[in-house]
Amino acid sequence: MNPVETIRMAFKAIWANKVRSFLTMLGVIIGVMSVTVLMGIGQGTTSSVTDSIASMGTNMLTVNIQTRRVGFGGPSMNRNSRSSGAKGTVILKLSDVLSLKDNEYIQYVSPTVSGSLTVKAGNMNTTASVTGVLPDYASIVNTELSAGRYIMDADVTNRSAVCIVGQELATDLFGNTNVVGNTMHVDGRKFRIVGVLDEENSSLIMPFTLAQRMLESTSITTFYVSATDSTTVGRAEAAVSSFLYKKYQNDSTYTIMNQEAILETMEEMIGTLTLMLGGIAGISLLVGGIGIMNIMLVSVTERTREIGIRKAIGAKRRNILLQFLIESVVLSGMGGVMGLILGYVVMAAFEKYLGMPVSASVGVAQLALGFSMFVGVVFGLYPANKASKLKPIDALHYS
Repeated sequence: MNPVETIRMAFKAIWANKVRSFLTMLGVIIGVMSVTVLMGIGQGTTSSVTDSIASMGTNMLTVNIQTRRVGFGGPSMNRNSRSSGAKGTVILKLSDVLSLKDNEYIQYVSPTVSGSLTVKAGNMNTTASVTGVLPDYASIVNTELSAGRYIMDADVTNRSAVCIVGQELATDLFGNTNVVGNTMHVDGRKFRIVGVLDEENSSLIMPFTLAQRMLESTSITTFYVSATDSTTVGRAEAAVSSFLYKKYQNDSTYTIMNQEAILETMEEMIGTLTLMLGGIAGISLLVGGIGIMNIMLVSVTERTREIGIRKAIGAKRRNILLQFLIESVVLSGMGGVMGLILGYVVMAAFEKYLGMPVSASVGVAQLALGFSMFVGVVFGLYPANKASKLKPIDALHYS
């Protein structure tokens, strides 16, 4: 019997039991759909995070400092601490951080201080995420405004009560984003809005010196540095590290992260999570494969006499093996295609209605479909082999 006839008979057998065949494929459909959707969400999240970090530029360094207590006369005590004659804290001042700009490899520097404060405009009030920055911060993180201006040096020097708001915060308080020049109260103090961020968030930015006072923060624990270009990031990082070591005499007191390191860490974390989710979803494919094997074993039992007749009229073992193996692969393959289509529909719905970042590559589709076919081969091999080993005389006497 030629292969075309074998394939035709396999499709005929599947079509003869449409409901059973569909229920058998259901496990594979759900498995492929789950793998596609979860991997798509993982890839979309990775892409979104990567773009967000990359948009800040590759020149940025992020410095975090743990403030610590030091004893009188200790090696890490600064001049002010020694003069006090008592236990103190090594405090990083604004003038200390700004001195980094004297380095030829450093272009911008900005410490930040953040917290939450109550904001009010008219009868509307809410809690906003407040960040105090210097003018350089806009250049370091590539901040864009939809209207108005950014924080200026004079605002920092004079502790001017001016602020920049996110579009969501502006809408919540005023009902629109055309709010430049309007006033609002932050923790009871009157502020004038001088700019609106080109971002949909509820953040509020104010001069660093004023934010320190309002958030009651005296020491700098986080600051950002931008190298002159991507080729000098390493030298800028070395300069910052040398500066901090002289200040603290202990490199475990601070951490310096460049954008590439942050990007690699985030990609690694999200990649691991994506693979874990894909693996969990893949378990449902294995369950679907077990269902295929179970139904194929039932089919072999039901069609024992048919197998006997085919062998009696000349069908070889490989013809029987191929027929049942094709049936198994067709079931898993059709289930894979249907699961793939359903997966893309679900991803489109997630992206449209939930705003989730979803981005399934062609490789994910090929992996899911290929794995479903592999499951069909693996779990269909045993029933097909069992059918091919039936002896004609035994099969014909089966009732």
